Amino acid sequence: MSLPRPATARTFASPVVEARGWLSGVTFPKDRPLIDAGQAAPSGPPPKALREVIARAALENPAAHRYGPDLGLPALREALAANICATYGGTVSAAQVAITSGANQAFCAAIASLAAPGDEVLLPSPWYFNHKMWLDMSGINTVPLPCDAHLMPDPEAAKARITPRTRAIVLVTPNNPTGAEYPAPLIATFRDLARTHGIALIIDETYRDFAASTGAPHSLFTDPDWDDTLIHLYSFSKSYRLTGHRVGAIASSAARLGEVEKFIDTVTICPSQLGQIAALWGLQNLGQWVASERAEVLTRQAAMRAAAPELASAGWRLLGLGGFFAWVEHPFQASSHEIAQALITGASALTLPGTFFTPPESASPGLRLAFANLDAPRIATLASRLAQFSPDFSKL
Repeated sequence: MSLPRPATARTFASPVVEARGWLSGVTFPKDRPLIDAGQAAPSGPPPKALREVIARAALENPAAHRYGPDLGLPALREALAANICATYGGTVSAAQVAITSGANQAFCAAIASLAAPGDEVLLPSPWYFNHKMWLDMSGINTVPLPCDAHLMPDPEAAKARITPRTRAIVLVTPNNPTGAEYPAPLIATFRDLARTHGIALIIDETYRDFAASTGAPHSLFTDPDWDDTLIHLYSFSKSYRLTGHRVGAIASSAARLGEVEKFIDTVTICPSQLGQIAALWGLQNLGQWVASERAEVLTRQAAMRAAAPELASAGWRLLGLGGFFAWVEHPFQASSHEIAQALITGASALTLPGTFFTPPESASPGLRLAFANLDAPRIATLASRLAQFSPDFSKL
């Protein structure tokens, strides 16, 4: 009699760890150093003023080193609720906001409050791989939701896939990995679909502050009953470069946050105090700095867009662009996994293959290019390397 597999054995190894392993032992030519388009987060530190806030708190605030409230510091919950109202309109109270140890934990907690083993969750494909990994480990069935040629998820396809076991639909916008920004009417359609079927709509807006579109990303919070369906995820990691401090957030009903509290109390007890102090100061003081960061990201998007003709001349297709990401399809008769590995030595470029973000049977020719740490000149160089790349199929 075989024993059931342990939770972690139900899913794949971390794609980022695997991709980093491809670099082991590789020496890059001096005239063609590695361009790392695999990293989806800024590698630089927070602005100096924010680092000074963290340092002062570490030195002068004894409470910063103790357990705090499971659902986060009251002042930060209040400030984020106000920020959500200012960004989207509508009414959100501090009781509807919880602080988590990063947006990944917010997703895990939300799923734990919604679903049991054997239940189903709809994920648009390509998906964010950590979402798929958590569903796997939780024994929850992932139902792939196809996207159209513009990388938009299809509400009619979602409707056809909802069953009595469906507990949620998940959207990520701006999307990781494709960069696609979902228009407000499409998001509203998914909210209506979820509400009609009595399931949750989880929207991960980790990259919200770097969207190319202006104005409110959607109007879901203006609905007085928004929290009967919407579960909103956010991250301070990208906006304030607090990746190592692990500070995210979840907005939902106070009743659901009571369930989320059980998860947090069991897994981390509370979010990082120093990270929360930094996030609060950031909300209060770094609006202009975040705006300048967004402007730089848009400059990088423009550089990627400008490179599209050169890529197209070599058969590559730029299909998605937004946030920190571009999604391109390669022109070769090989899997994206093989091409991504070949690009290490053939182009001195690290990218992540579509196989990390899609079901095995999809055979996606897509590659994710992350330019969180690439300026416009290096983006142009990366595009030129891709256009000039010719794989040695004898080595694939």
